[in-house]
Amino acid sequence: MTGLTKTFGEHIAVDDLDLTVTAGSFFGFVGPNGAGKTTTLSMVTGLLRPDSGVVTIYGVDVWTNAAVAKRSLGVLPDRLRLFDRLTGSEFLHHAGALRGLDRQTIARRVADLVRAFGLEHSAKRLVSDYSAGMVKKIAIAAAMIHSPRLLVLDEPFESVDPVSAELVVDILKKFTAAGGTVLMSSHSMDLIERVCDSVAIIADGRMLASGPISEVLAGRSLEHRFVELAGGATAVEGMEWLQSFSD
Repeated sequence: MTGLTKTFGEHIAVDDLDLTVTAGSFFGFVGPNGAGKTTTLSMVTGLLRPDSGVVTIYGVDVWTNAAVAKRSLGVLPDRLRLFDRLTGSEFLHHAGALRGLDRQTIARRVADLVRAFGLEHSAKRLVSDYSAGMVKKIAIAAAMIHSPRLLVLDEPFESVDPVSAELVVDILKKFTAAGGTVLMSSHSMDLIERVCDSVAIIADGRMLASGPISEVLAGRSLEHRFVELAGGATAVEGMEWLQSFSD
């Protein structure tokens, strides 16, 4: 991303953002609510047109050569809506067909993904009956079915139970070990610190720090660095009434 900028009326959501995500990395993208994470990832994936700036994926410009760039891309967007009157298996078949895969390849990959994500007993159920965590898992599986080189995941572990989260992390680690790249936003600092090898911290649409996680942390925890860079909590003043009770 080079000079990436997006405004909504008077509000600058992303302000001249530069960031390079190294191929093969497991890259964490963190910031407070309203920092511009989702806006940035939406521009990276071609879901939202930037006001200015360039996004390239493996050397291909997302906005001038979208068809080629998106072949390398798997996406889990924010506020995901699925075709939830399909079963999990049907939804994955649909995702594979949209990506131009042949029937035999789709069937083989659906079976692999259902098994890998622990959805064997849910594959024939309607997605509308899935829990929030299961919806996330089937959506990540759909993002991977065409074997992309880059996964962009916006809050992939939101509402996912710890056991399922570890399963997904293992799958993503195998993906990066094989040369794939993951760019992931999350509010879970512990998770980002544990699984990512690189991290970027943004606030108010501006890049505060980015690079290998050991360099960004500088010997401290990610939570400590995040608060230090993005602005720490201040003492609550003028709310002394909370120290007395109505009864």
